[in-house]
Amino acid sequence: MTANGPQTVASSESSGSATDAAMTDDAPLGSPRVDDAVIESRDLDVYYGDDQALHGINMDIPERKVTALIGPSGCGKSTFLRSINRMNDLIDIARVDGDLYFHGKDVYDDDVDPVALRRKIGMVFQKPNPFPKSIFDNVAYGLRVQGKDDGDVEKKVRTALERAALLDEVEDQLDSSGLDLSGGQQQRLCIARAIAPDPEVILMDEPASALDPVATSKIEDLVEELAEEYTVVIVTHNMQQAARISDKTAVFLTGGHLVEFDDTGKIFENPESDRVEDYITGKFG
Repeated sequence: MTANGPQTVASSESSGSATDAAMTDDAPLGSPRVDDAVIESRDLDVYYGDDQALHGINMDIPERKVTALIGPSGCGKSTFLRSINRMNDLIDIARVDGDLYFHGKDVYDDDVDPVALRRKIGMVFQKPNPFPKSIFDNVAYGLRVQGKDDGDVEKKVRTALERAALLDEVEDQLDSSGLDLSGGQQQRLCIARAIAPDPEVILMDEPASALDPVATSKIEDLVEELAEEYTVVIVTHNMQQAARISDKTAVFLTGGHLVEFDDTGKIFENPESDRVEDYITGKFG
């Protein structure tokens, strides 16, 4: 990692079509820099052994907005997401080069505690993964790890369940197992567990991919509500979902390259990259 801090770079205001020949690996099309960035990626490379999964990723993630990461399977979306809160540290063969800043601090600096970082940058996984504990204890888990007292825990658990749009459905069964809930309820329970320690950022790796349409709709509504208080970064294979719920969209394409990053409306209605337009319109994927 380099020791230099983040630098401010002016956003691109170019209009019309641009050729991909003008794009370099470290210069995605669109407007990869934002003024209200809470997360800043600079020349980020990620390797799994000898295989490079991400190439020179440069983008800013704005505060209290929903940023969607889209692209075909194997293009690096989840790898980038897991880099933000250092989940890739748990993979022995993973290696990260470049810089990734959270409020101006490189999260890969030696003095950063990954566990403390994940309290500020929570994560919700593709498949609901409640603990084999009660609904209450699932949500309280992170709070108790932090040493919160019982009175504080109860208030925060109820608040988290309310923010996850689940409290009304489970208020009379908080002592029941979280494993007894439906799939959609389990995912909202996991979201409540993620927000209970009061993070600033919530990372979501395809949180609705295993759910039915009704549960998916509830998760989408919840994501939009959460962005009023949290910065949300969501990986999705569902382009319609990205168009519905996100403010910014990053398009990763084959080889682990960020090809374009811009306002969601711009990406879906008038992308600068011909490759992105082909992907959006279904010519490849």
